[in-house]
Amino acid sequence: MGYDRLGPNEPGGSSRREPLPNLLNDATSRPPSSQTNSRLKKLLLFFSFLFIVASAVSVALRFGLRTTASEESNAPIRGKPTVAISRTCSKTRYPTLCVNSLLEFPGAVTAGERDLVHISVNMTLHRFGKALYLSSTISNVAMAPLVRSAYMDCIELLDDSVDQLTRSLTTVESTQDVLTWLSAALTNQDTCTEGLAGVRGYVKYKMSQQLRDLSRLVSICLAIYAAAGGDQDFTGIPIQNRRRRLMATPENAHHRFPKWLSRRDRMLLNMPAAAIQADIVVAKDGNGTYKTIAAAIKSVPDYSNRRTIIYVKAGRYEEDNLKVGRKKTNLMFIGDGKGKTVISGGKSVMDNITTFRTASFAASGSGFIARDMTFENWAGPSKHQAVALRVGADHAVVYRCNIIGYQDTLYVHSQRQFFRECDIYGTVDFIFGNAAVVFQNCTMYARKPMPFQKNTITAQNRKDPNQNTGISIHACKIVATSDLEASKGNFSTYLGRPWKLYSRTVVMLSYIGDHIHPRGWLEWNATFALDTLYYGEYMNYGPGSAVGQRVKWPGYRVINSTAEASKFTVAQFIFGSSWLPSTGVAFLAGLSV
Repeated sequence: MGYDRLGPNEPGGSSRREPLPNLLNDATSRPPSSQTNSRLKKLLLFFSFLFIVASAVSVALRFGLRTTASEESNAPIRGKPTVAISRTCSKTRYPTLCVNSLLEFPGAVTAGERDLVHISVNMTLHRFGKALYLSSTISNVAMAPLVRSAYMDCIELLDDSVDQLTRSLTTVESTQDVLTWLSAALTNQDTCTEGLAGVRGYVKYKMSQQLRDLSRLVSICLAIYAAAGGDQDFTGIPIQNRRRRLMATPENAHHRFPKWLSRRDRMLLNMPAAAIQADIVVAKDGNGTYKTIAAAIKSVPDYSNRRTIIYVKAGRYEEDNLKVGRKKTNLMFIGDGKGKTVISGGKSVMDNITTFRTASFAASGSGFIARDMTFENWAGPSKHQAVALRVGADHAVVYRCNIIGYQDTLYVHSQRQFFRECDIYGTVDFIFGNAAVVFQNCTMYARKPMPFQKNTITAQNRKDPNQNTGISIHACKIVATSDLEASKGNFSTYLGRPWKLYSRTVVMLSYIGDHIHPRGWLEWNATFALDTLYYGEYMNYGPGSAVGQRVKWPGYRVINSTAEASKFTVAQFIFGSSWLPSTGVAFLAGLSV
């Protein structure tokens, strides 16, 4: 995340902050591989088909939107909006763009406010589909490695967003699901534009044309949907659906498993690995179904509703581009234990790739579970951003795992995630991203950084006030490794800093070591986000937990209300009581027993 992220004096938080290697232009060309060409040709064919089908499904997709003005403040309203459109758009952050876009879309001028909720998502889906289709047409352009990396990020993320918007359109009554998917679509767009920020040339120019206003259109959808669902919560807390039944938190909730995993999954997460009948066995010595994890993932059918168990035997696995893509759903990876089954890599931004591409292992397929493994990036602190594990999967669980790196160790990119009994090691911003994520019974180890660096545990990048995202650290331990402990007087360590304007992080009922600076939290850049962020601490303990000298920012609070703290529990923040039981991972639904 920052160029070197050395402290509060680096450039502000409006971009993804990729380092700027010498290779920035499209001039140094690397032709796309035949595999890339084939995939993108299929993508073009798919979206040609998508538009034909979409036309039959909805009259709203009959023709493309005209390009809207990017500068909201200078854009005139083109036409006379209806009362319903005016009222609906007044609830958004970009009312002029909202009005102009709806006026151009078939059916909007005769729609009521309730129908405009659906129409706004449909309109945005059409724009994303069009952007993906047209962006794919430049795949054969010669690109330098960093440009190719940023471009492929955008293609993947646009593709994921089209899927999330499509699901939002067909699941219009499930408020929290839709808010999650819309939040993820906005995060995807943000990640794409951040990667492009570090490059220049023809590809960036062409992509910028296609990406124009996409983030704002998703923001409009979020605002309209949030307003329709009702928001009775105080500032900084996720929007709740008044129609959603509040979930009970029985006294033995911490012995139960969340409902979003099946009974079989709950059993799988408690059973010894040797007792599990795996669908696929990966073993480096050849005594399994496959020798590589990549081959195992490739063999799994797309969009499976059935849980597929991949048992990865003890060993060190270092494979390029290990990824559970969006189509690979309901995969469970089981290892032989922390430090025994190790997935490792050494990619960093110094290899002329984006931070997004550095992950030793990445997962975006919903229902992803990892248990009893280590994810590691060994690039080292001098290589700066180097991700060990990136998760953008909805309803993801990581259980009893080590996640080891330095800067940007764990990328909790998007959607709903739960980490339990994991050990996470790093230095600068080593837990970062914009998922709705709860860490429970985990240990965060701050390591010794490079000279003159400051450690920051978290860097949360919530960009829009209607995103239902944030980092919740609940009943965890925040400690120093032995090398930092021996020299902690020379390095400052903070609980977090605000990567984006509405950054949201809470630490609750956790042990905090004395390596944490008495101020607790670090500025990103001067006064950026200090009055819009939401940082909270609730009933922590340990030598670093005293709040008397904490920052005095408008957005920071010592939480004294149980009701406020409860908003960041498994049951209410990631609605885990509805999906976690089926994973088999023990969890605490509320604040305590």
